[in-house]
Amino acid sequence: MKMMKGIIIALVPVSVFAIYQYRLNAALLIVVGVAAAVASEAGYQFLRRKPLKIKDLSAVVTGLLLALSLSPSVPLYVAAAGSAVGIVIGKQLFGGYGKNIFNPALFGRLFIIYVFPGAMTPWLTPIDGLTTATPLQSFSREGVLAPIHELFLGSIPGSLGESSALLLLLGAAWLLYKRYANWRVPAGVLAAVIIICLLTGQNILFHLFSGSLMIGAFFMATDPFTSPRTQPGRYIFGFGVGAIVMAMRLWGWLPEGTTFAILGMNVFVPVITRFTRSRRRTKPG
Repeated sequence: MKMMKGIIIALVPVSVFAIYQYRLNAALLIVVGVAAAVASEAGYQFLRRKPLKIKDLSAVVTGLLLALSLSPSVPLYVAAAGSAVGIVIGKQLFGGYGKNIFNPALFGRLFIIYVFPGAMTPWLTPIDGLTTATPLQSFSREGVLAPIHELFLGSIPGSLGESSALLLLLGAAWLLYKRYANWRVPAGVLAAVIIICLLTGQNILFHLFSGSLMIGAFFMATDPFTSPRTQPGRYIFGFGVGAIVMAMRLWGWLPEGTTFAILGMNVFVPVITRFTRSRRRTKPG
């Protein structure tokens, strides 16, 4: 519970900023995402006659992360469905807290992408809510780079939680300081992005600050139950996530690939852990 409280605290700045930018749309998406996640977990545990464990706040974190990964134009019923699927199928069917192999929030987002393919559009500009393209869409279609300062400070369209790299980094600093997240995973992600940018002549800061890379690297890929338990494995896992993200941005069919990258690497966590496990006990932190 302590770790979950820490994650919620770390996400407060970007959540408040999202509500400032997208007003009632953002507030309702966050409330519905969290409420649906908690209700789904409680309902599943009640029907299966299991002890109710919603007080551990893991469902709150799942619902909040899912909401922050959505476009402000997503219908509320779609957000609720994504939260429910992420909790029930992505988490509870695997045995519940600590036994799931996929990040539940991203599992729910993947469900939305495939079952409600048009739900993420249109993307909206902050404050005035006009239909527009995201920076990664503009880059993919026209090779246009958004101004770095706008990506960093937060005045660009995108998912609720990806508009301000600054606020995400502030929250990430809190997580790392409190040791609620292992720094090796995001280090691997960022290293892969930087190396591939250098090799391909891409703008490093644009790719670091655009899209959902920051929230994915620090808040989703660091999930201790769906990432490797060994220190070398965490570097490898993070590097794999970053490499897949860049591959999809530069050569894939979608402008953004963080969801696919993290879920894809989740599959290989048992293998990575097995082949990087040493005889020494893995140190925390």
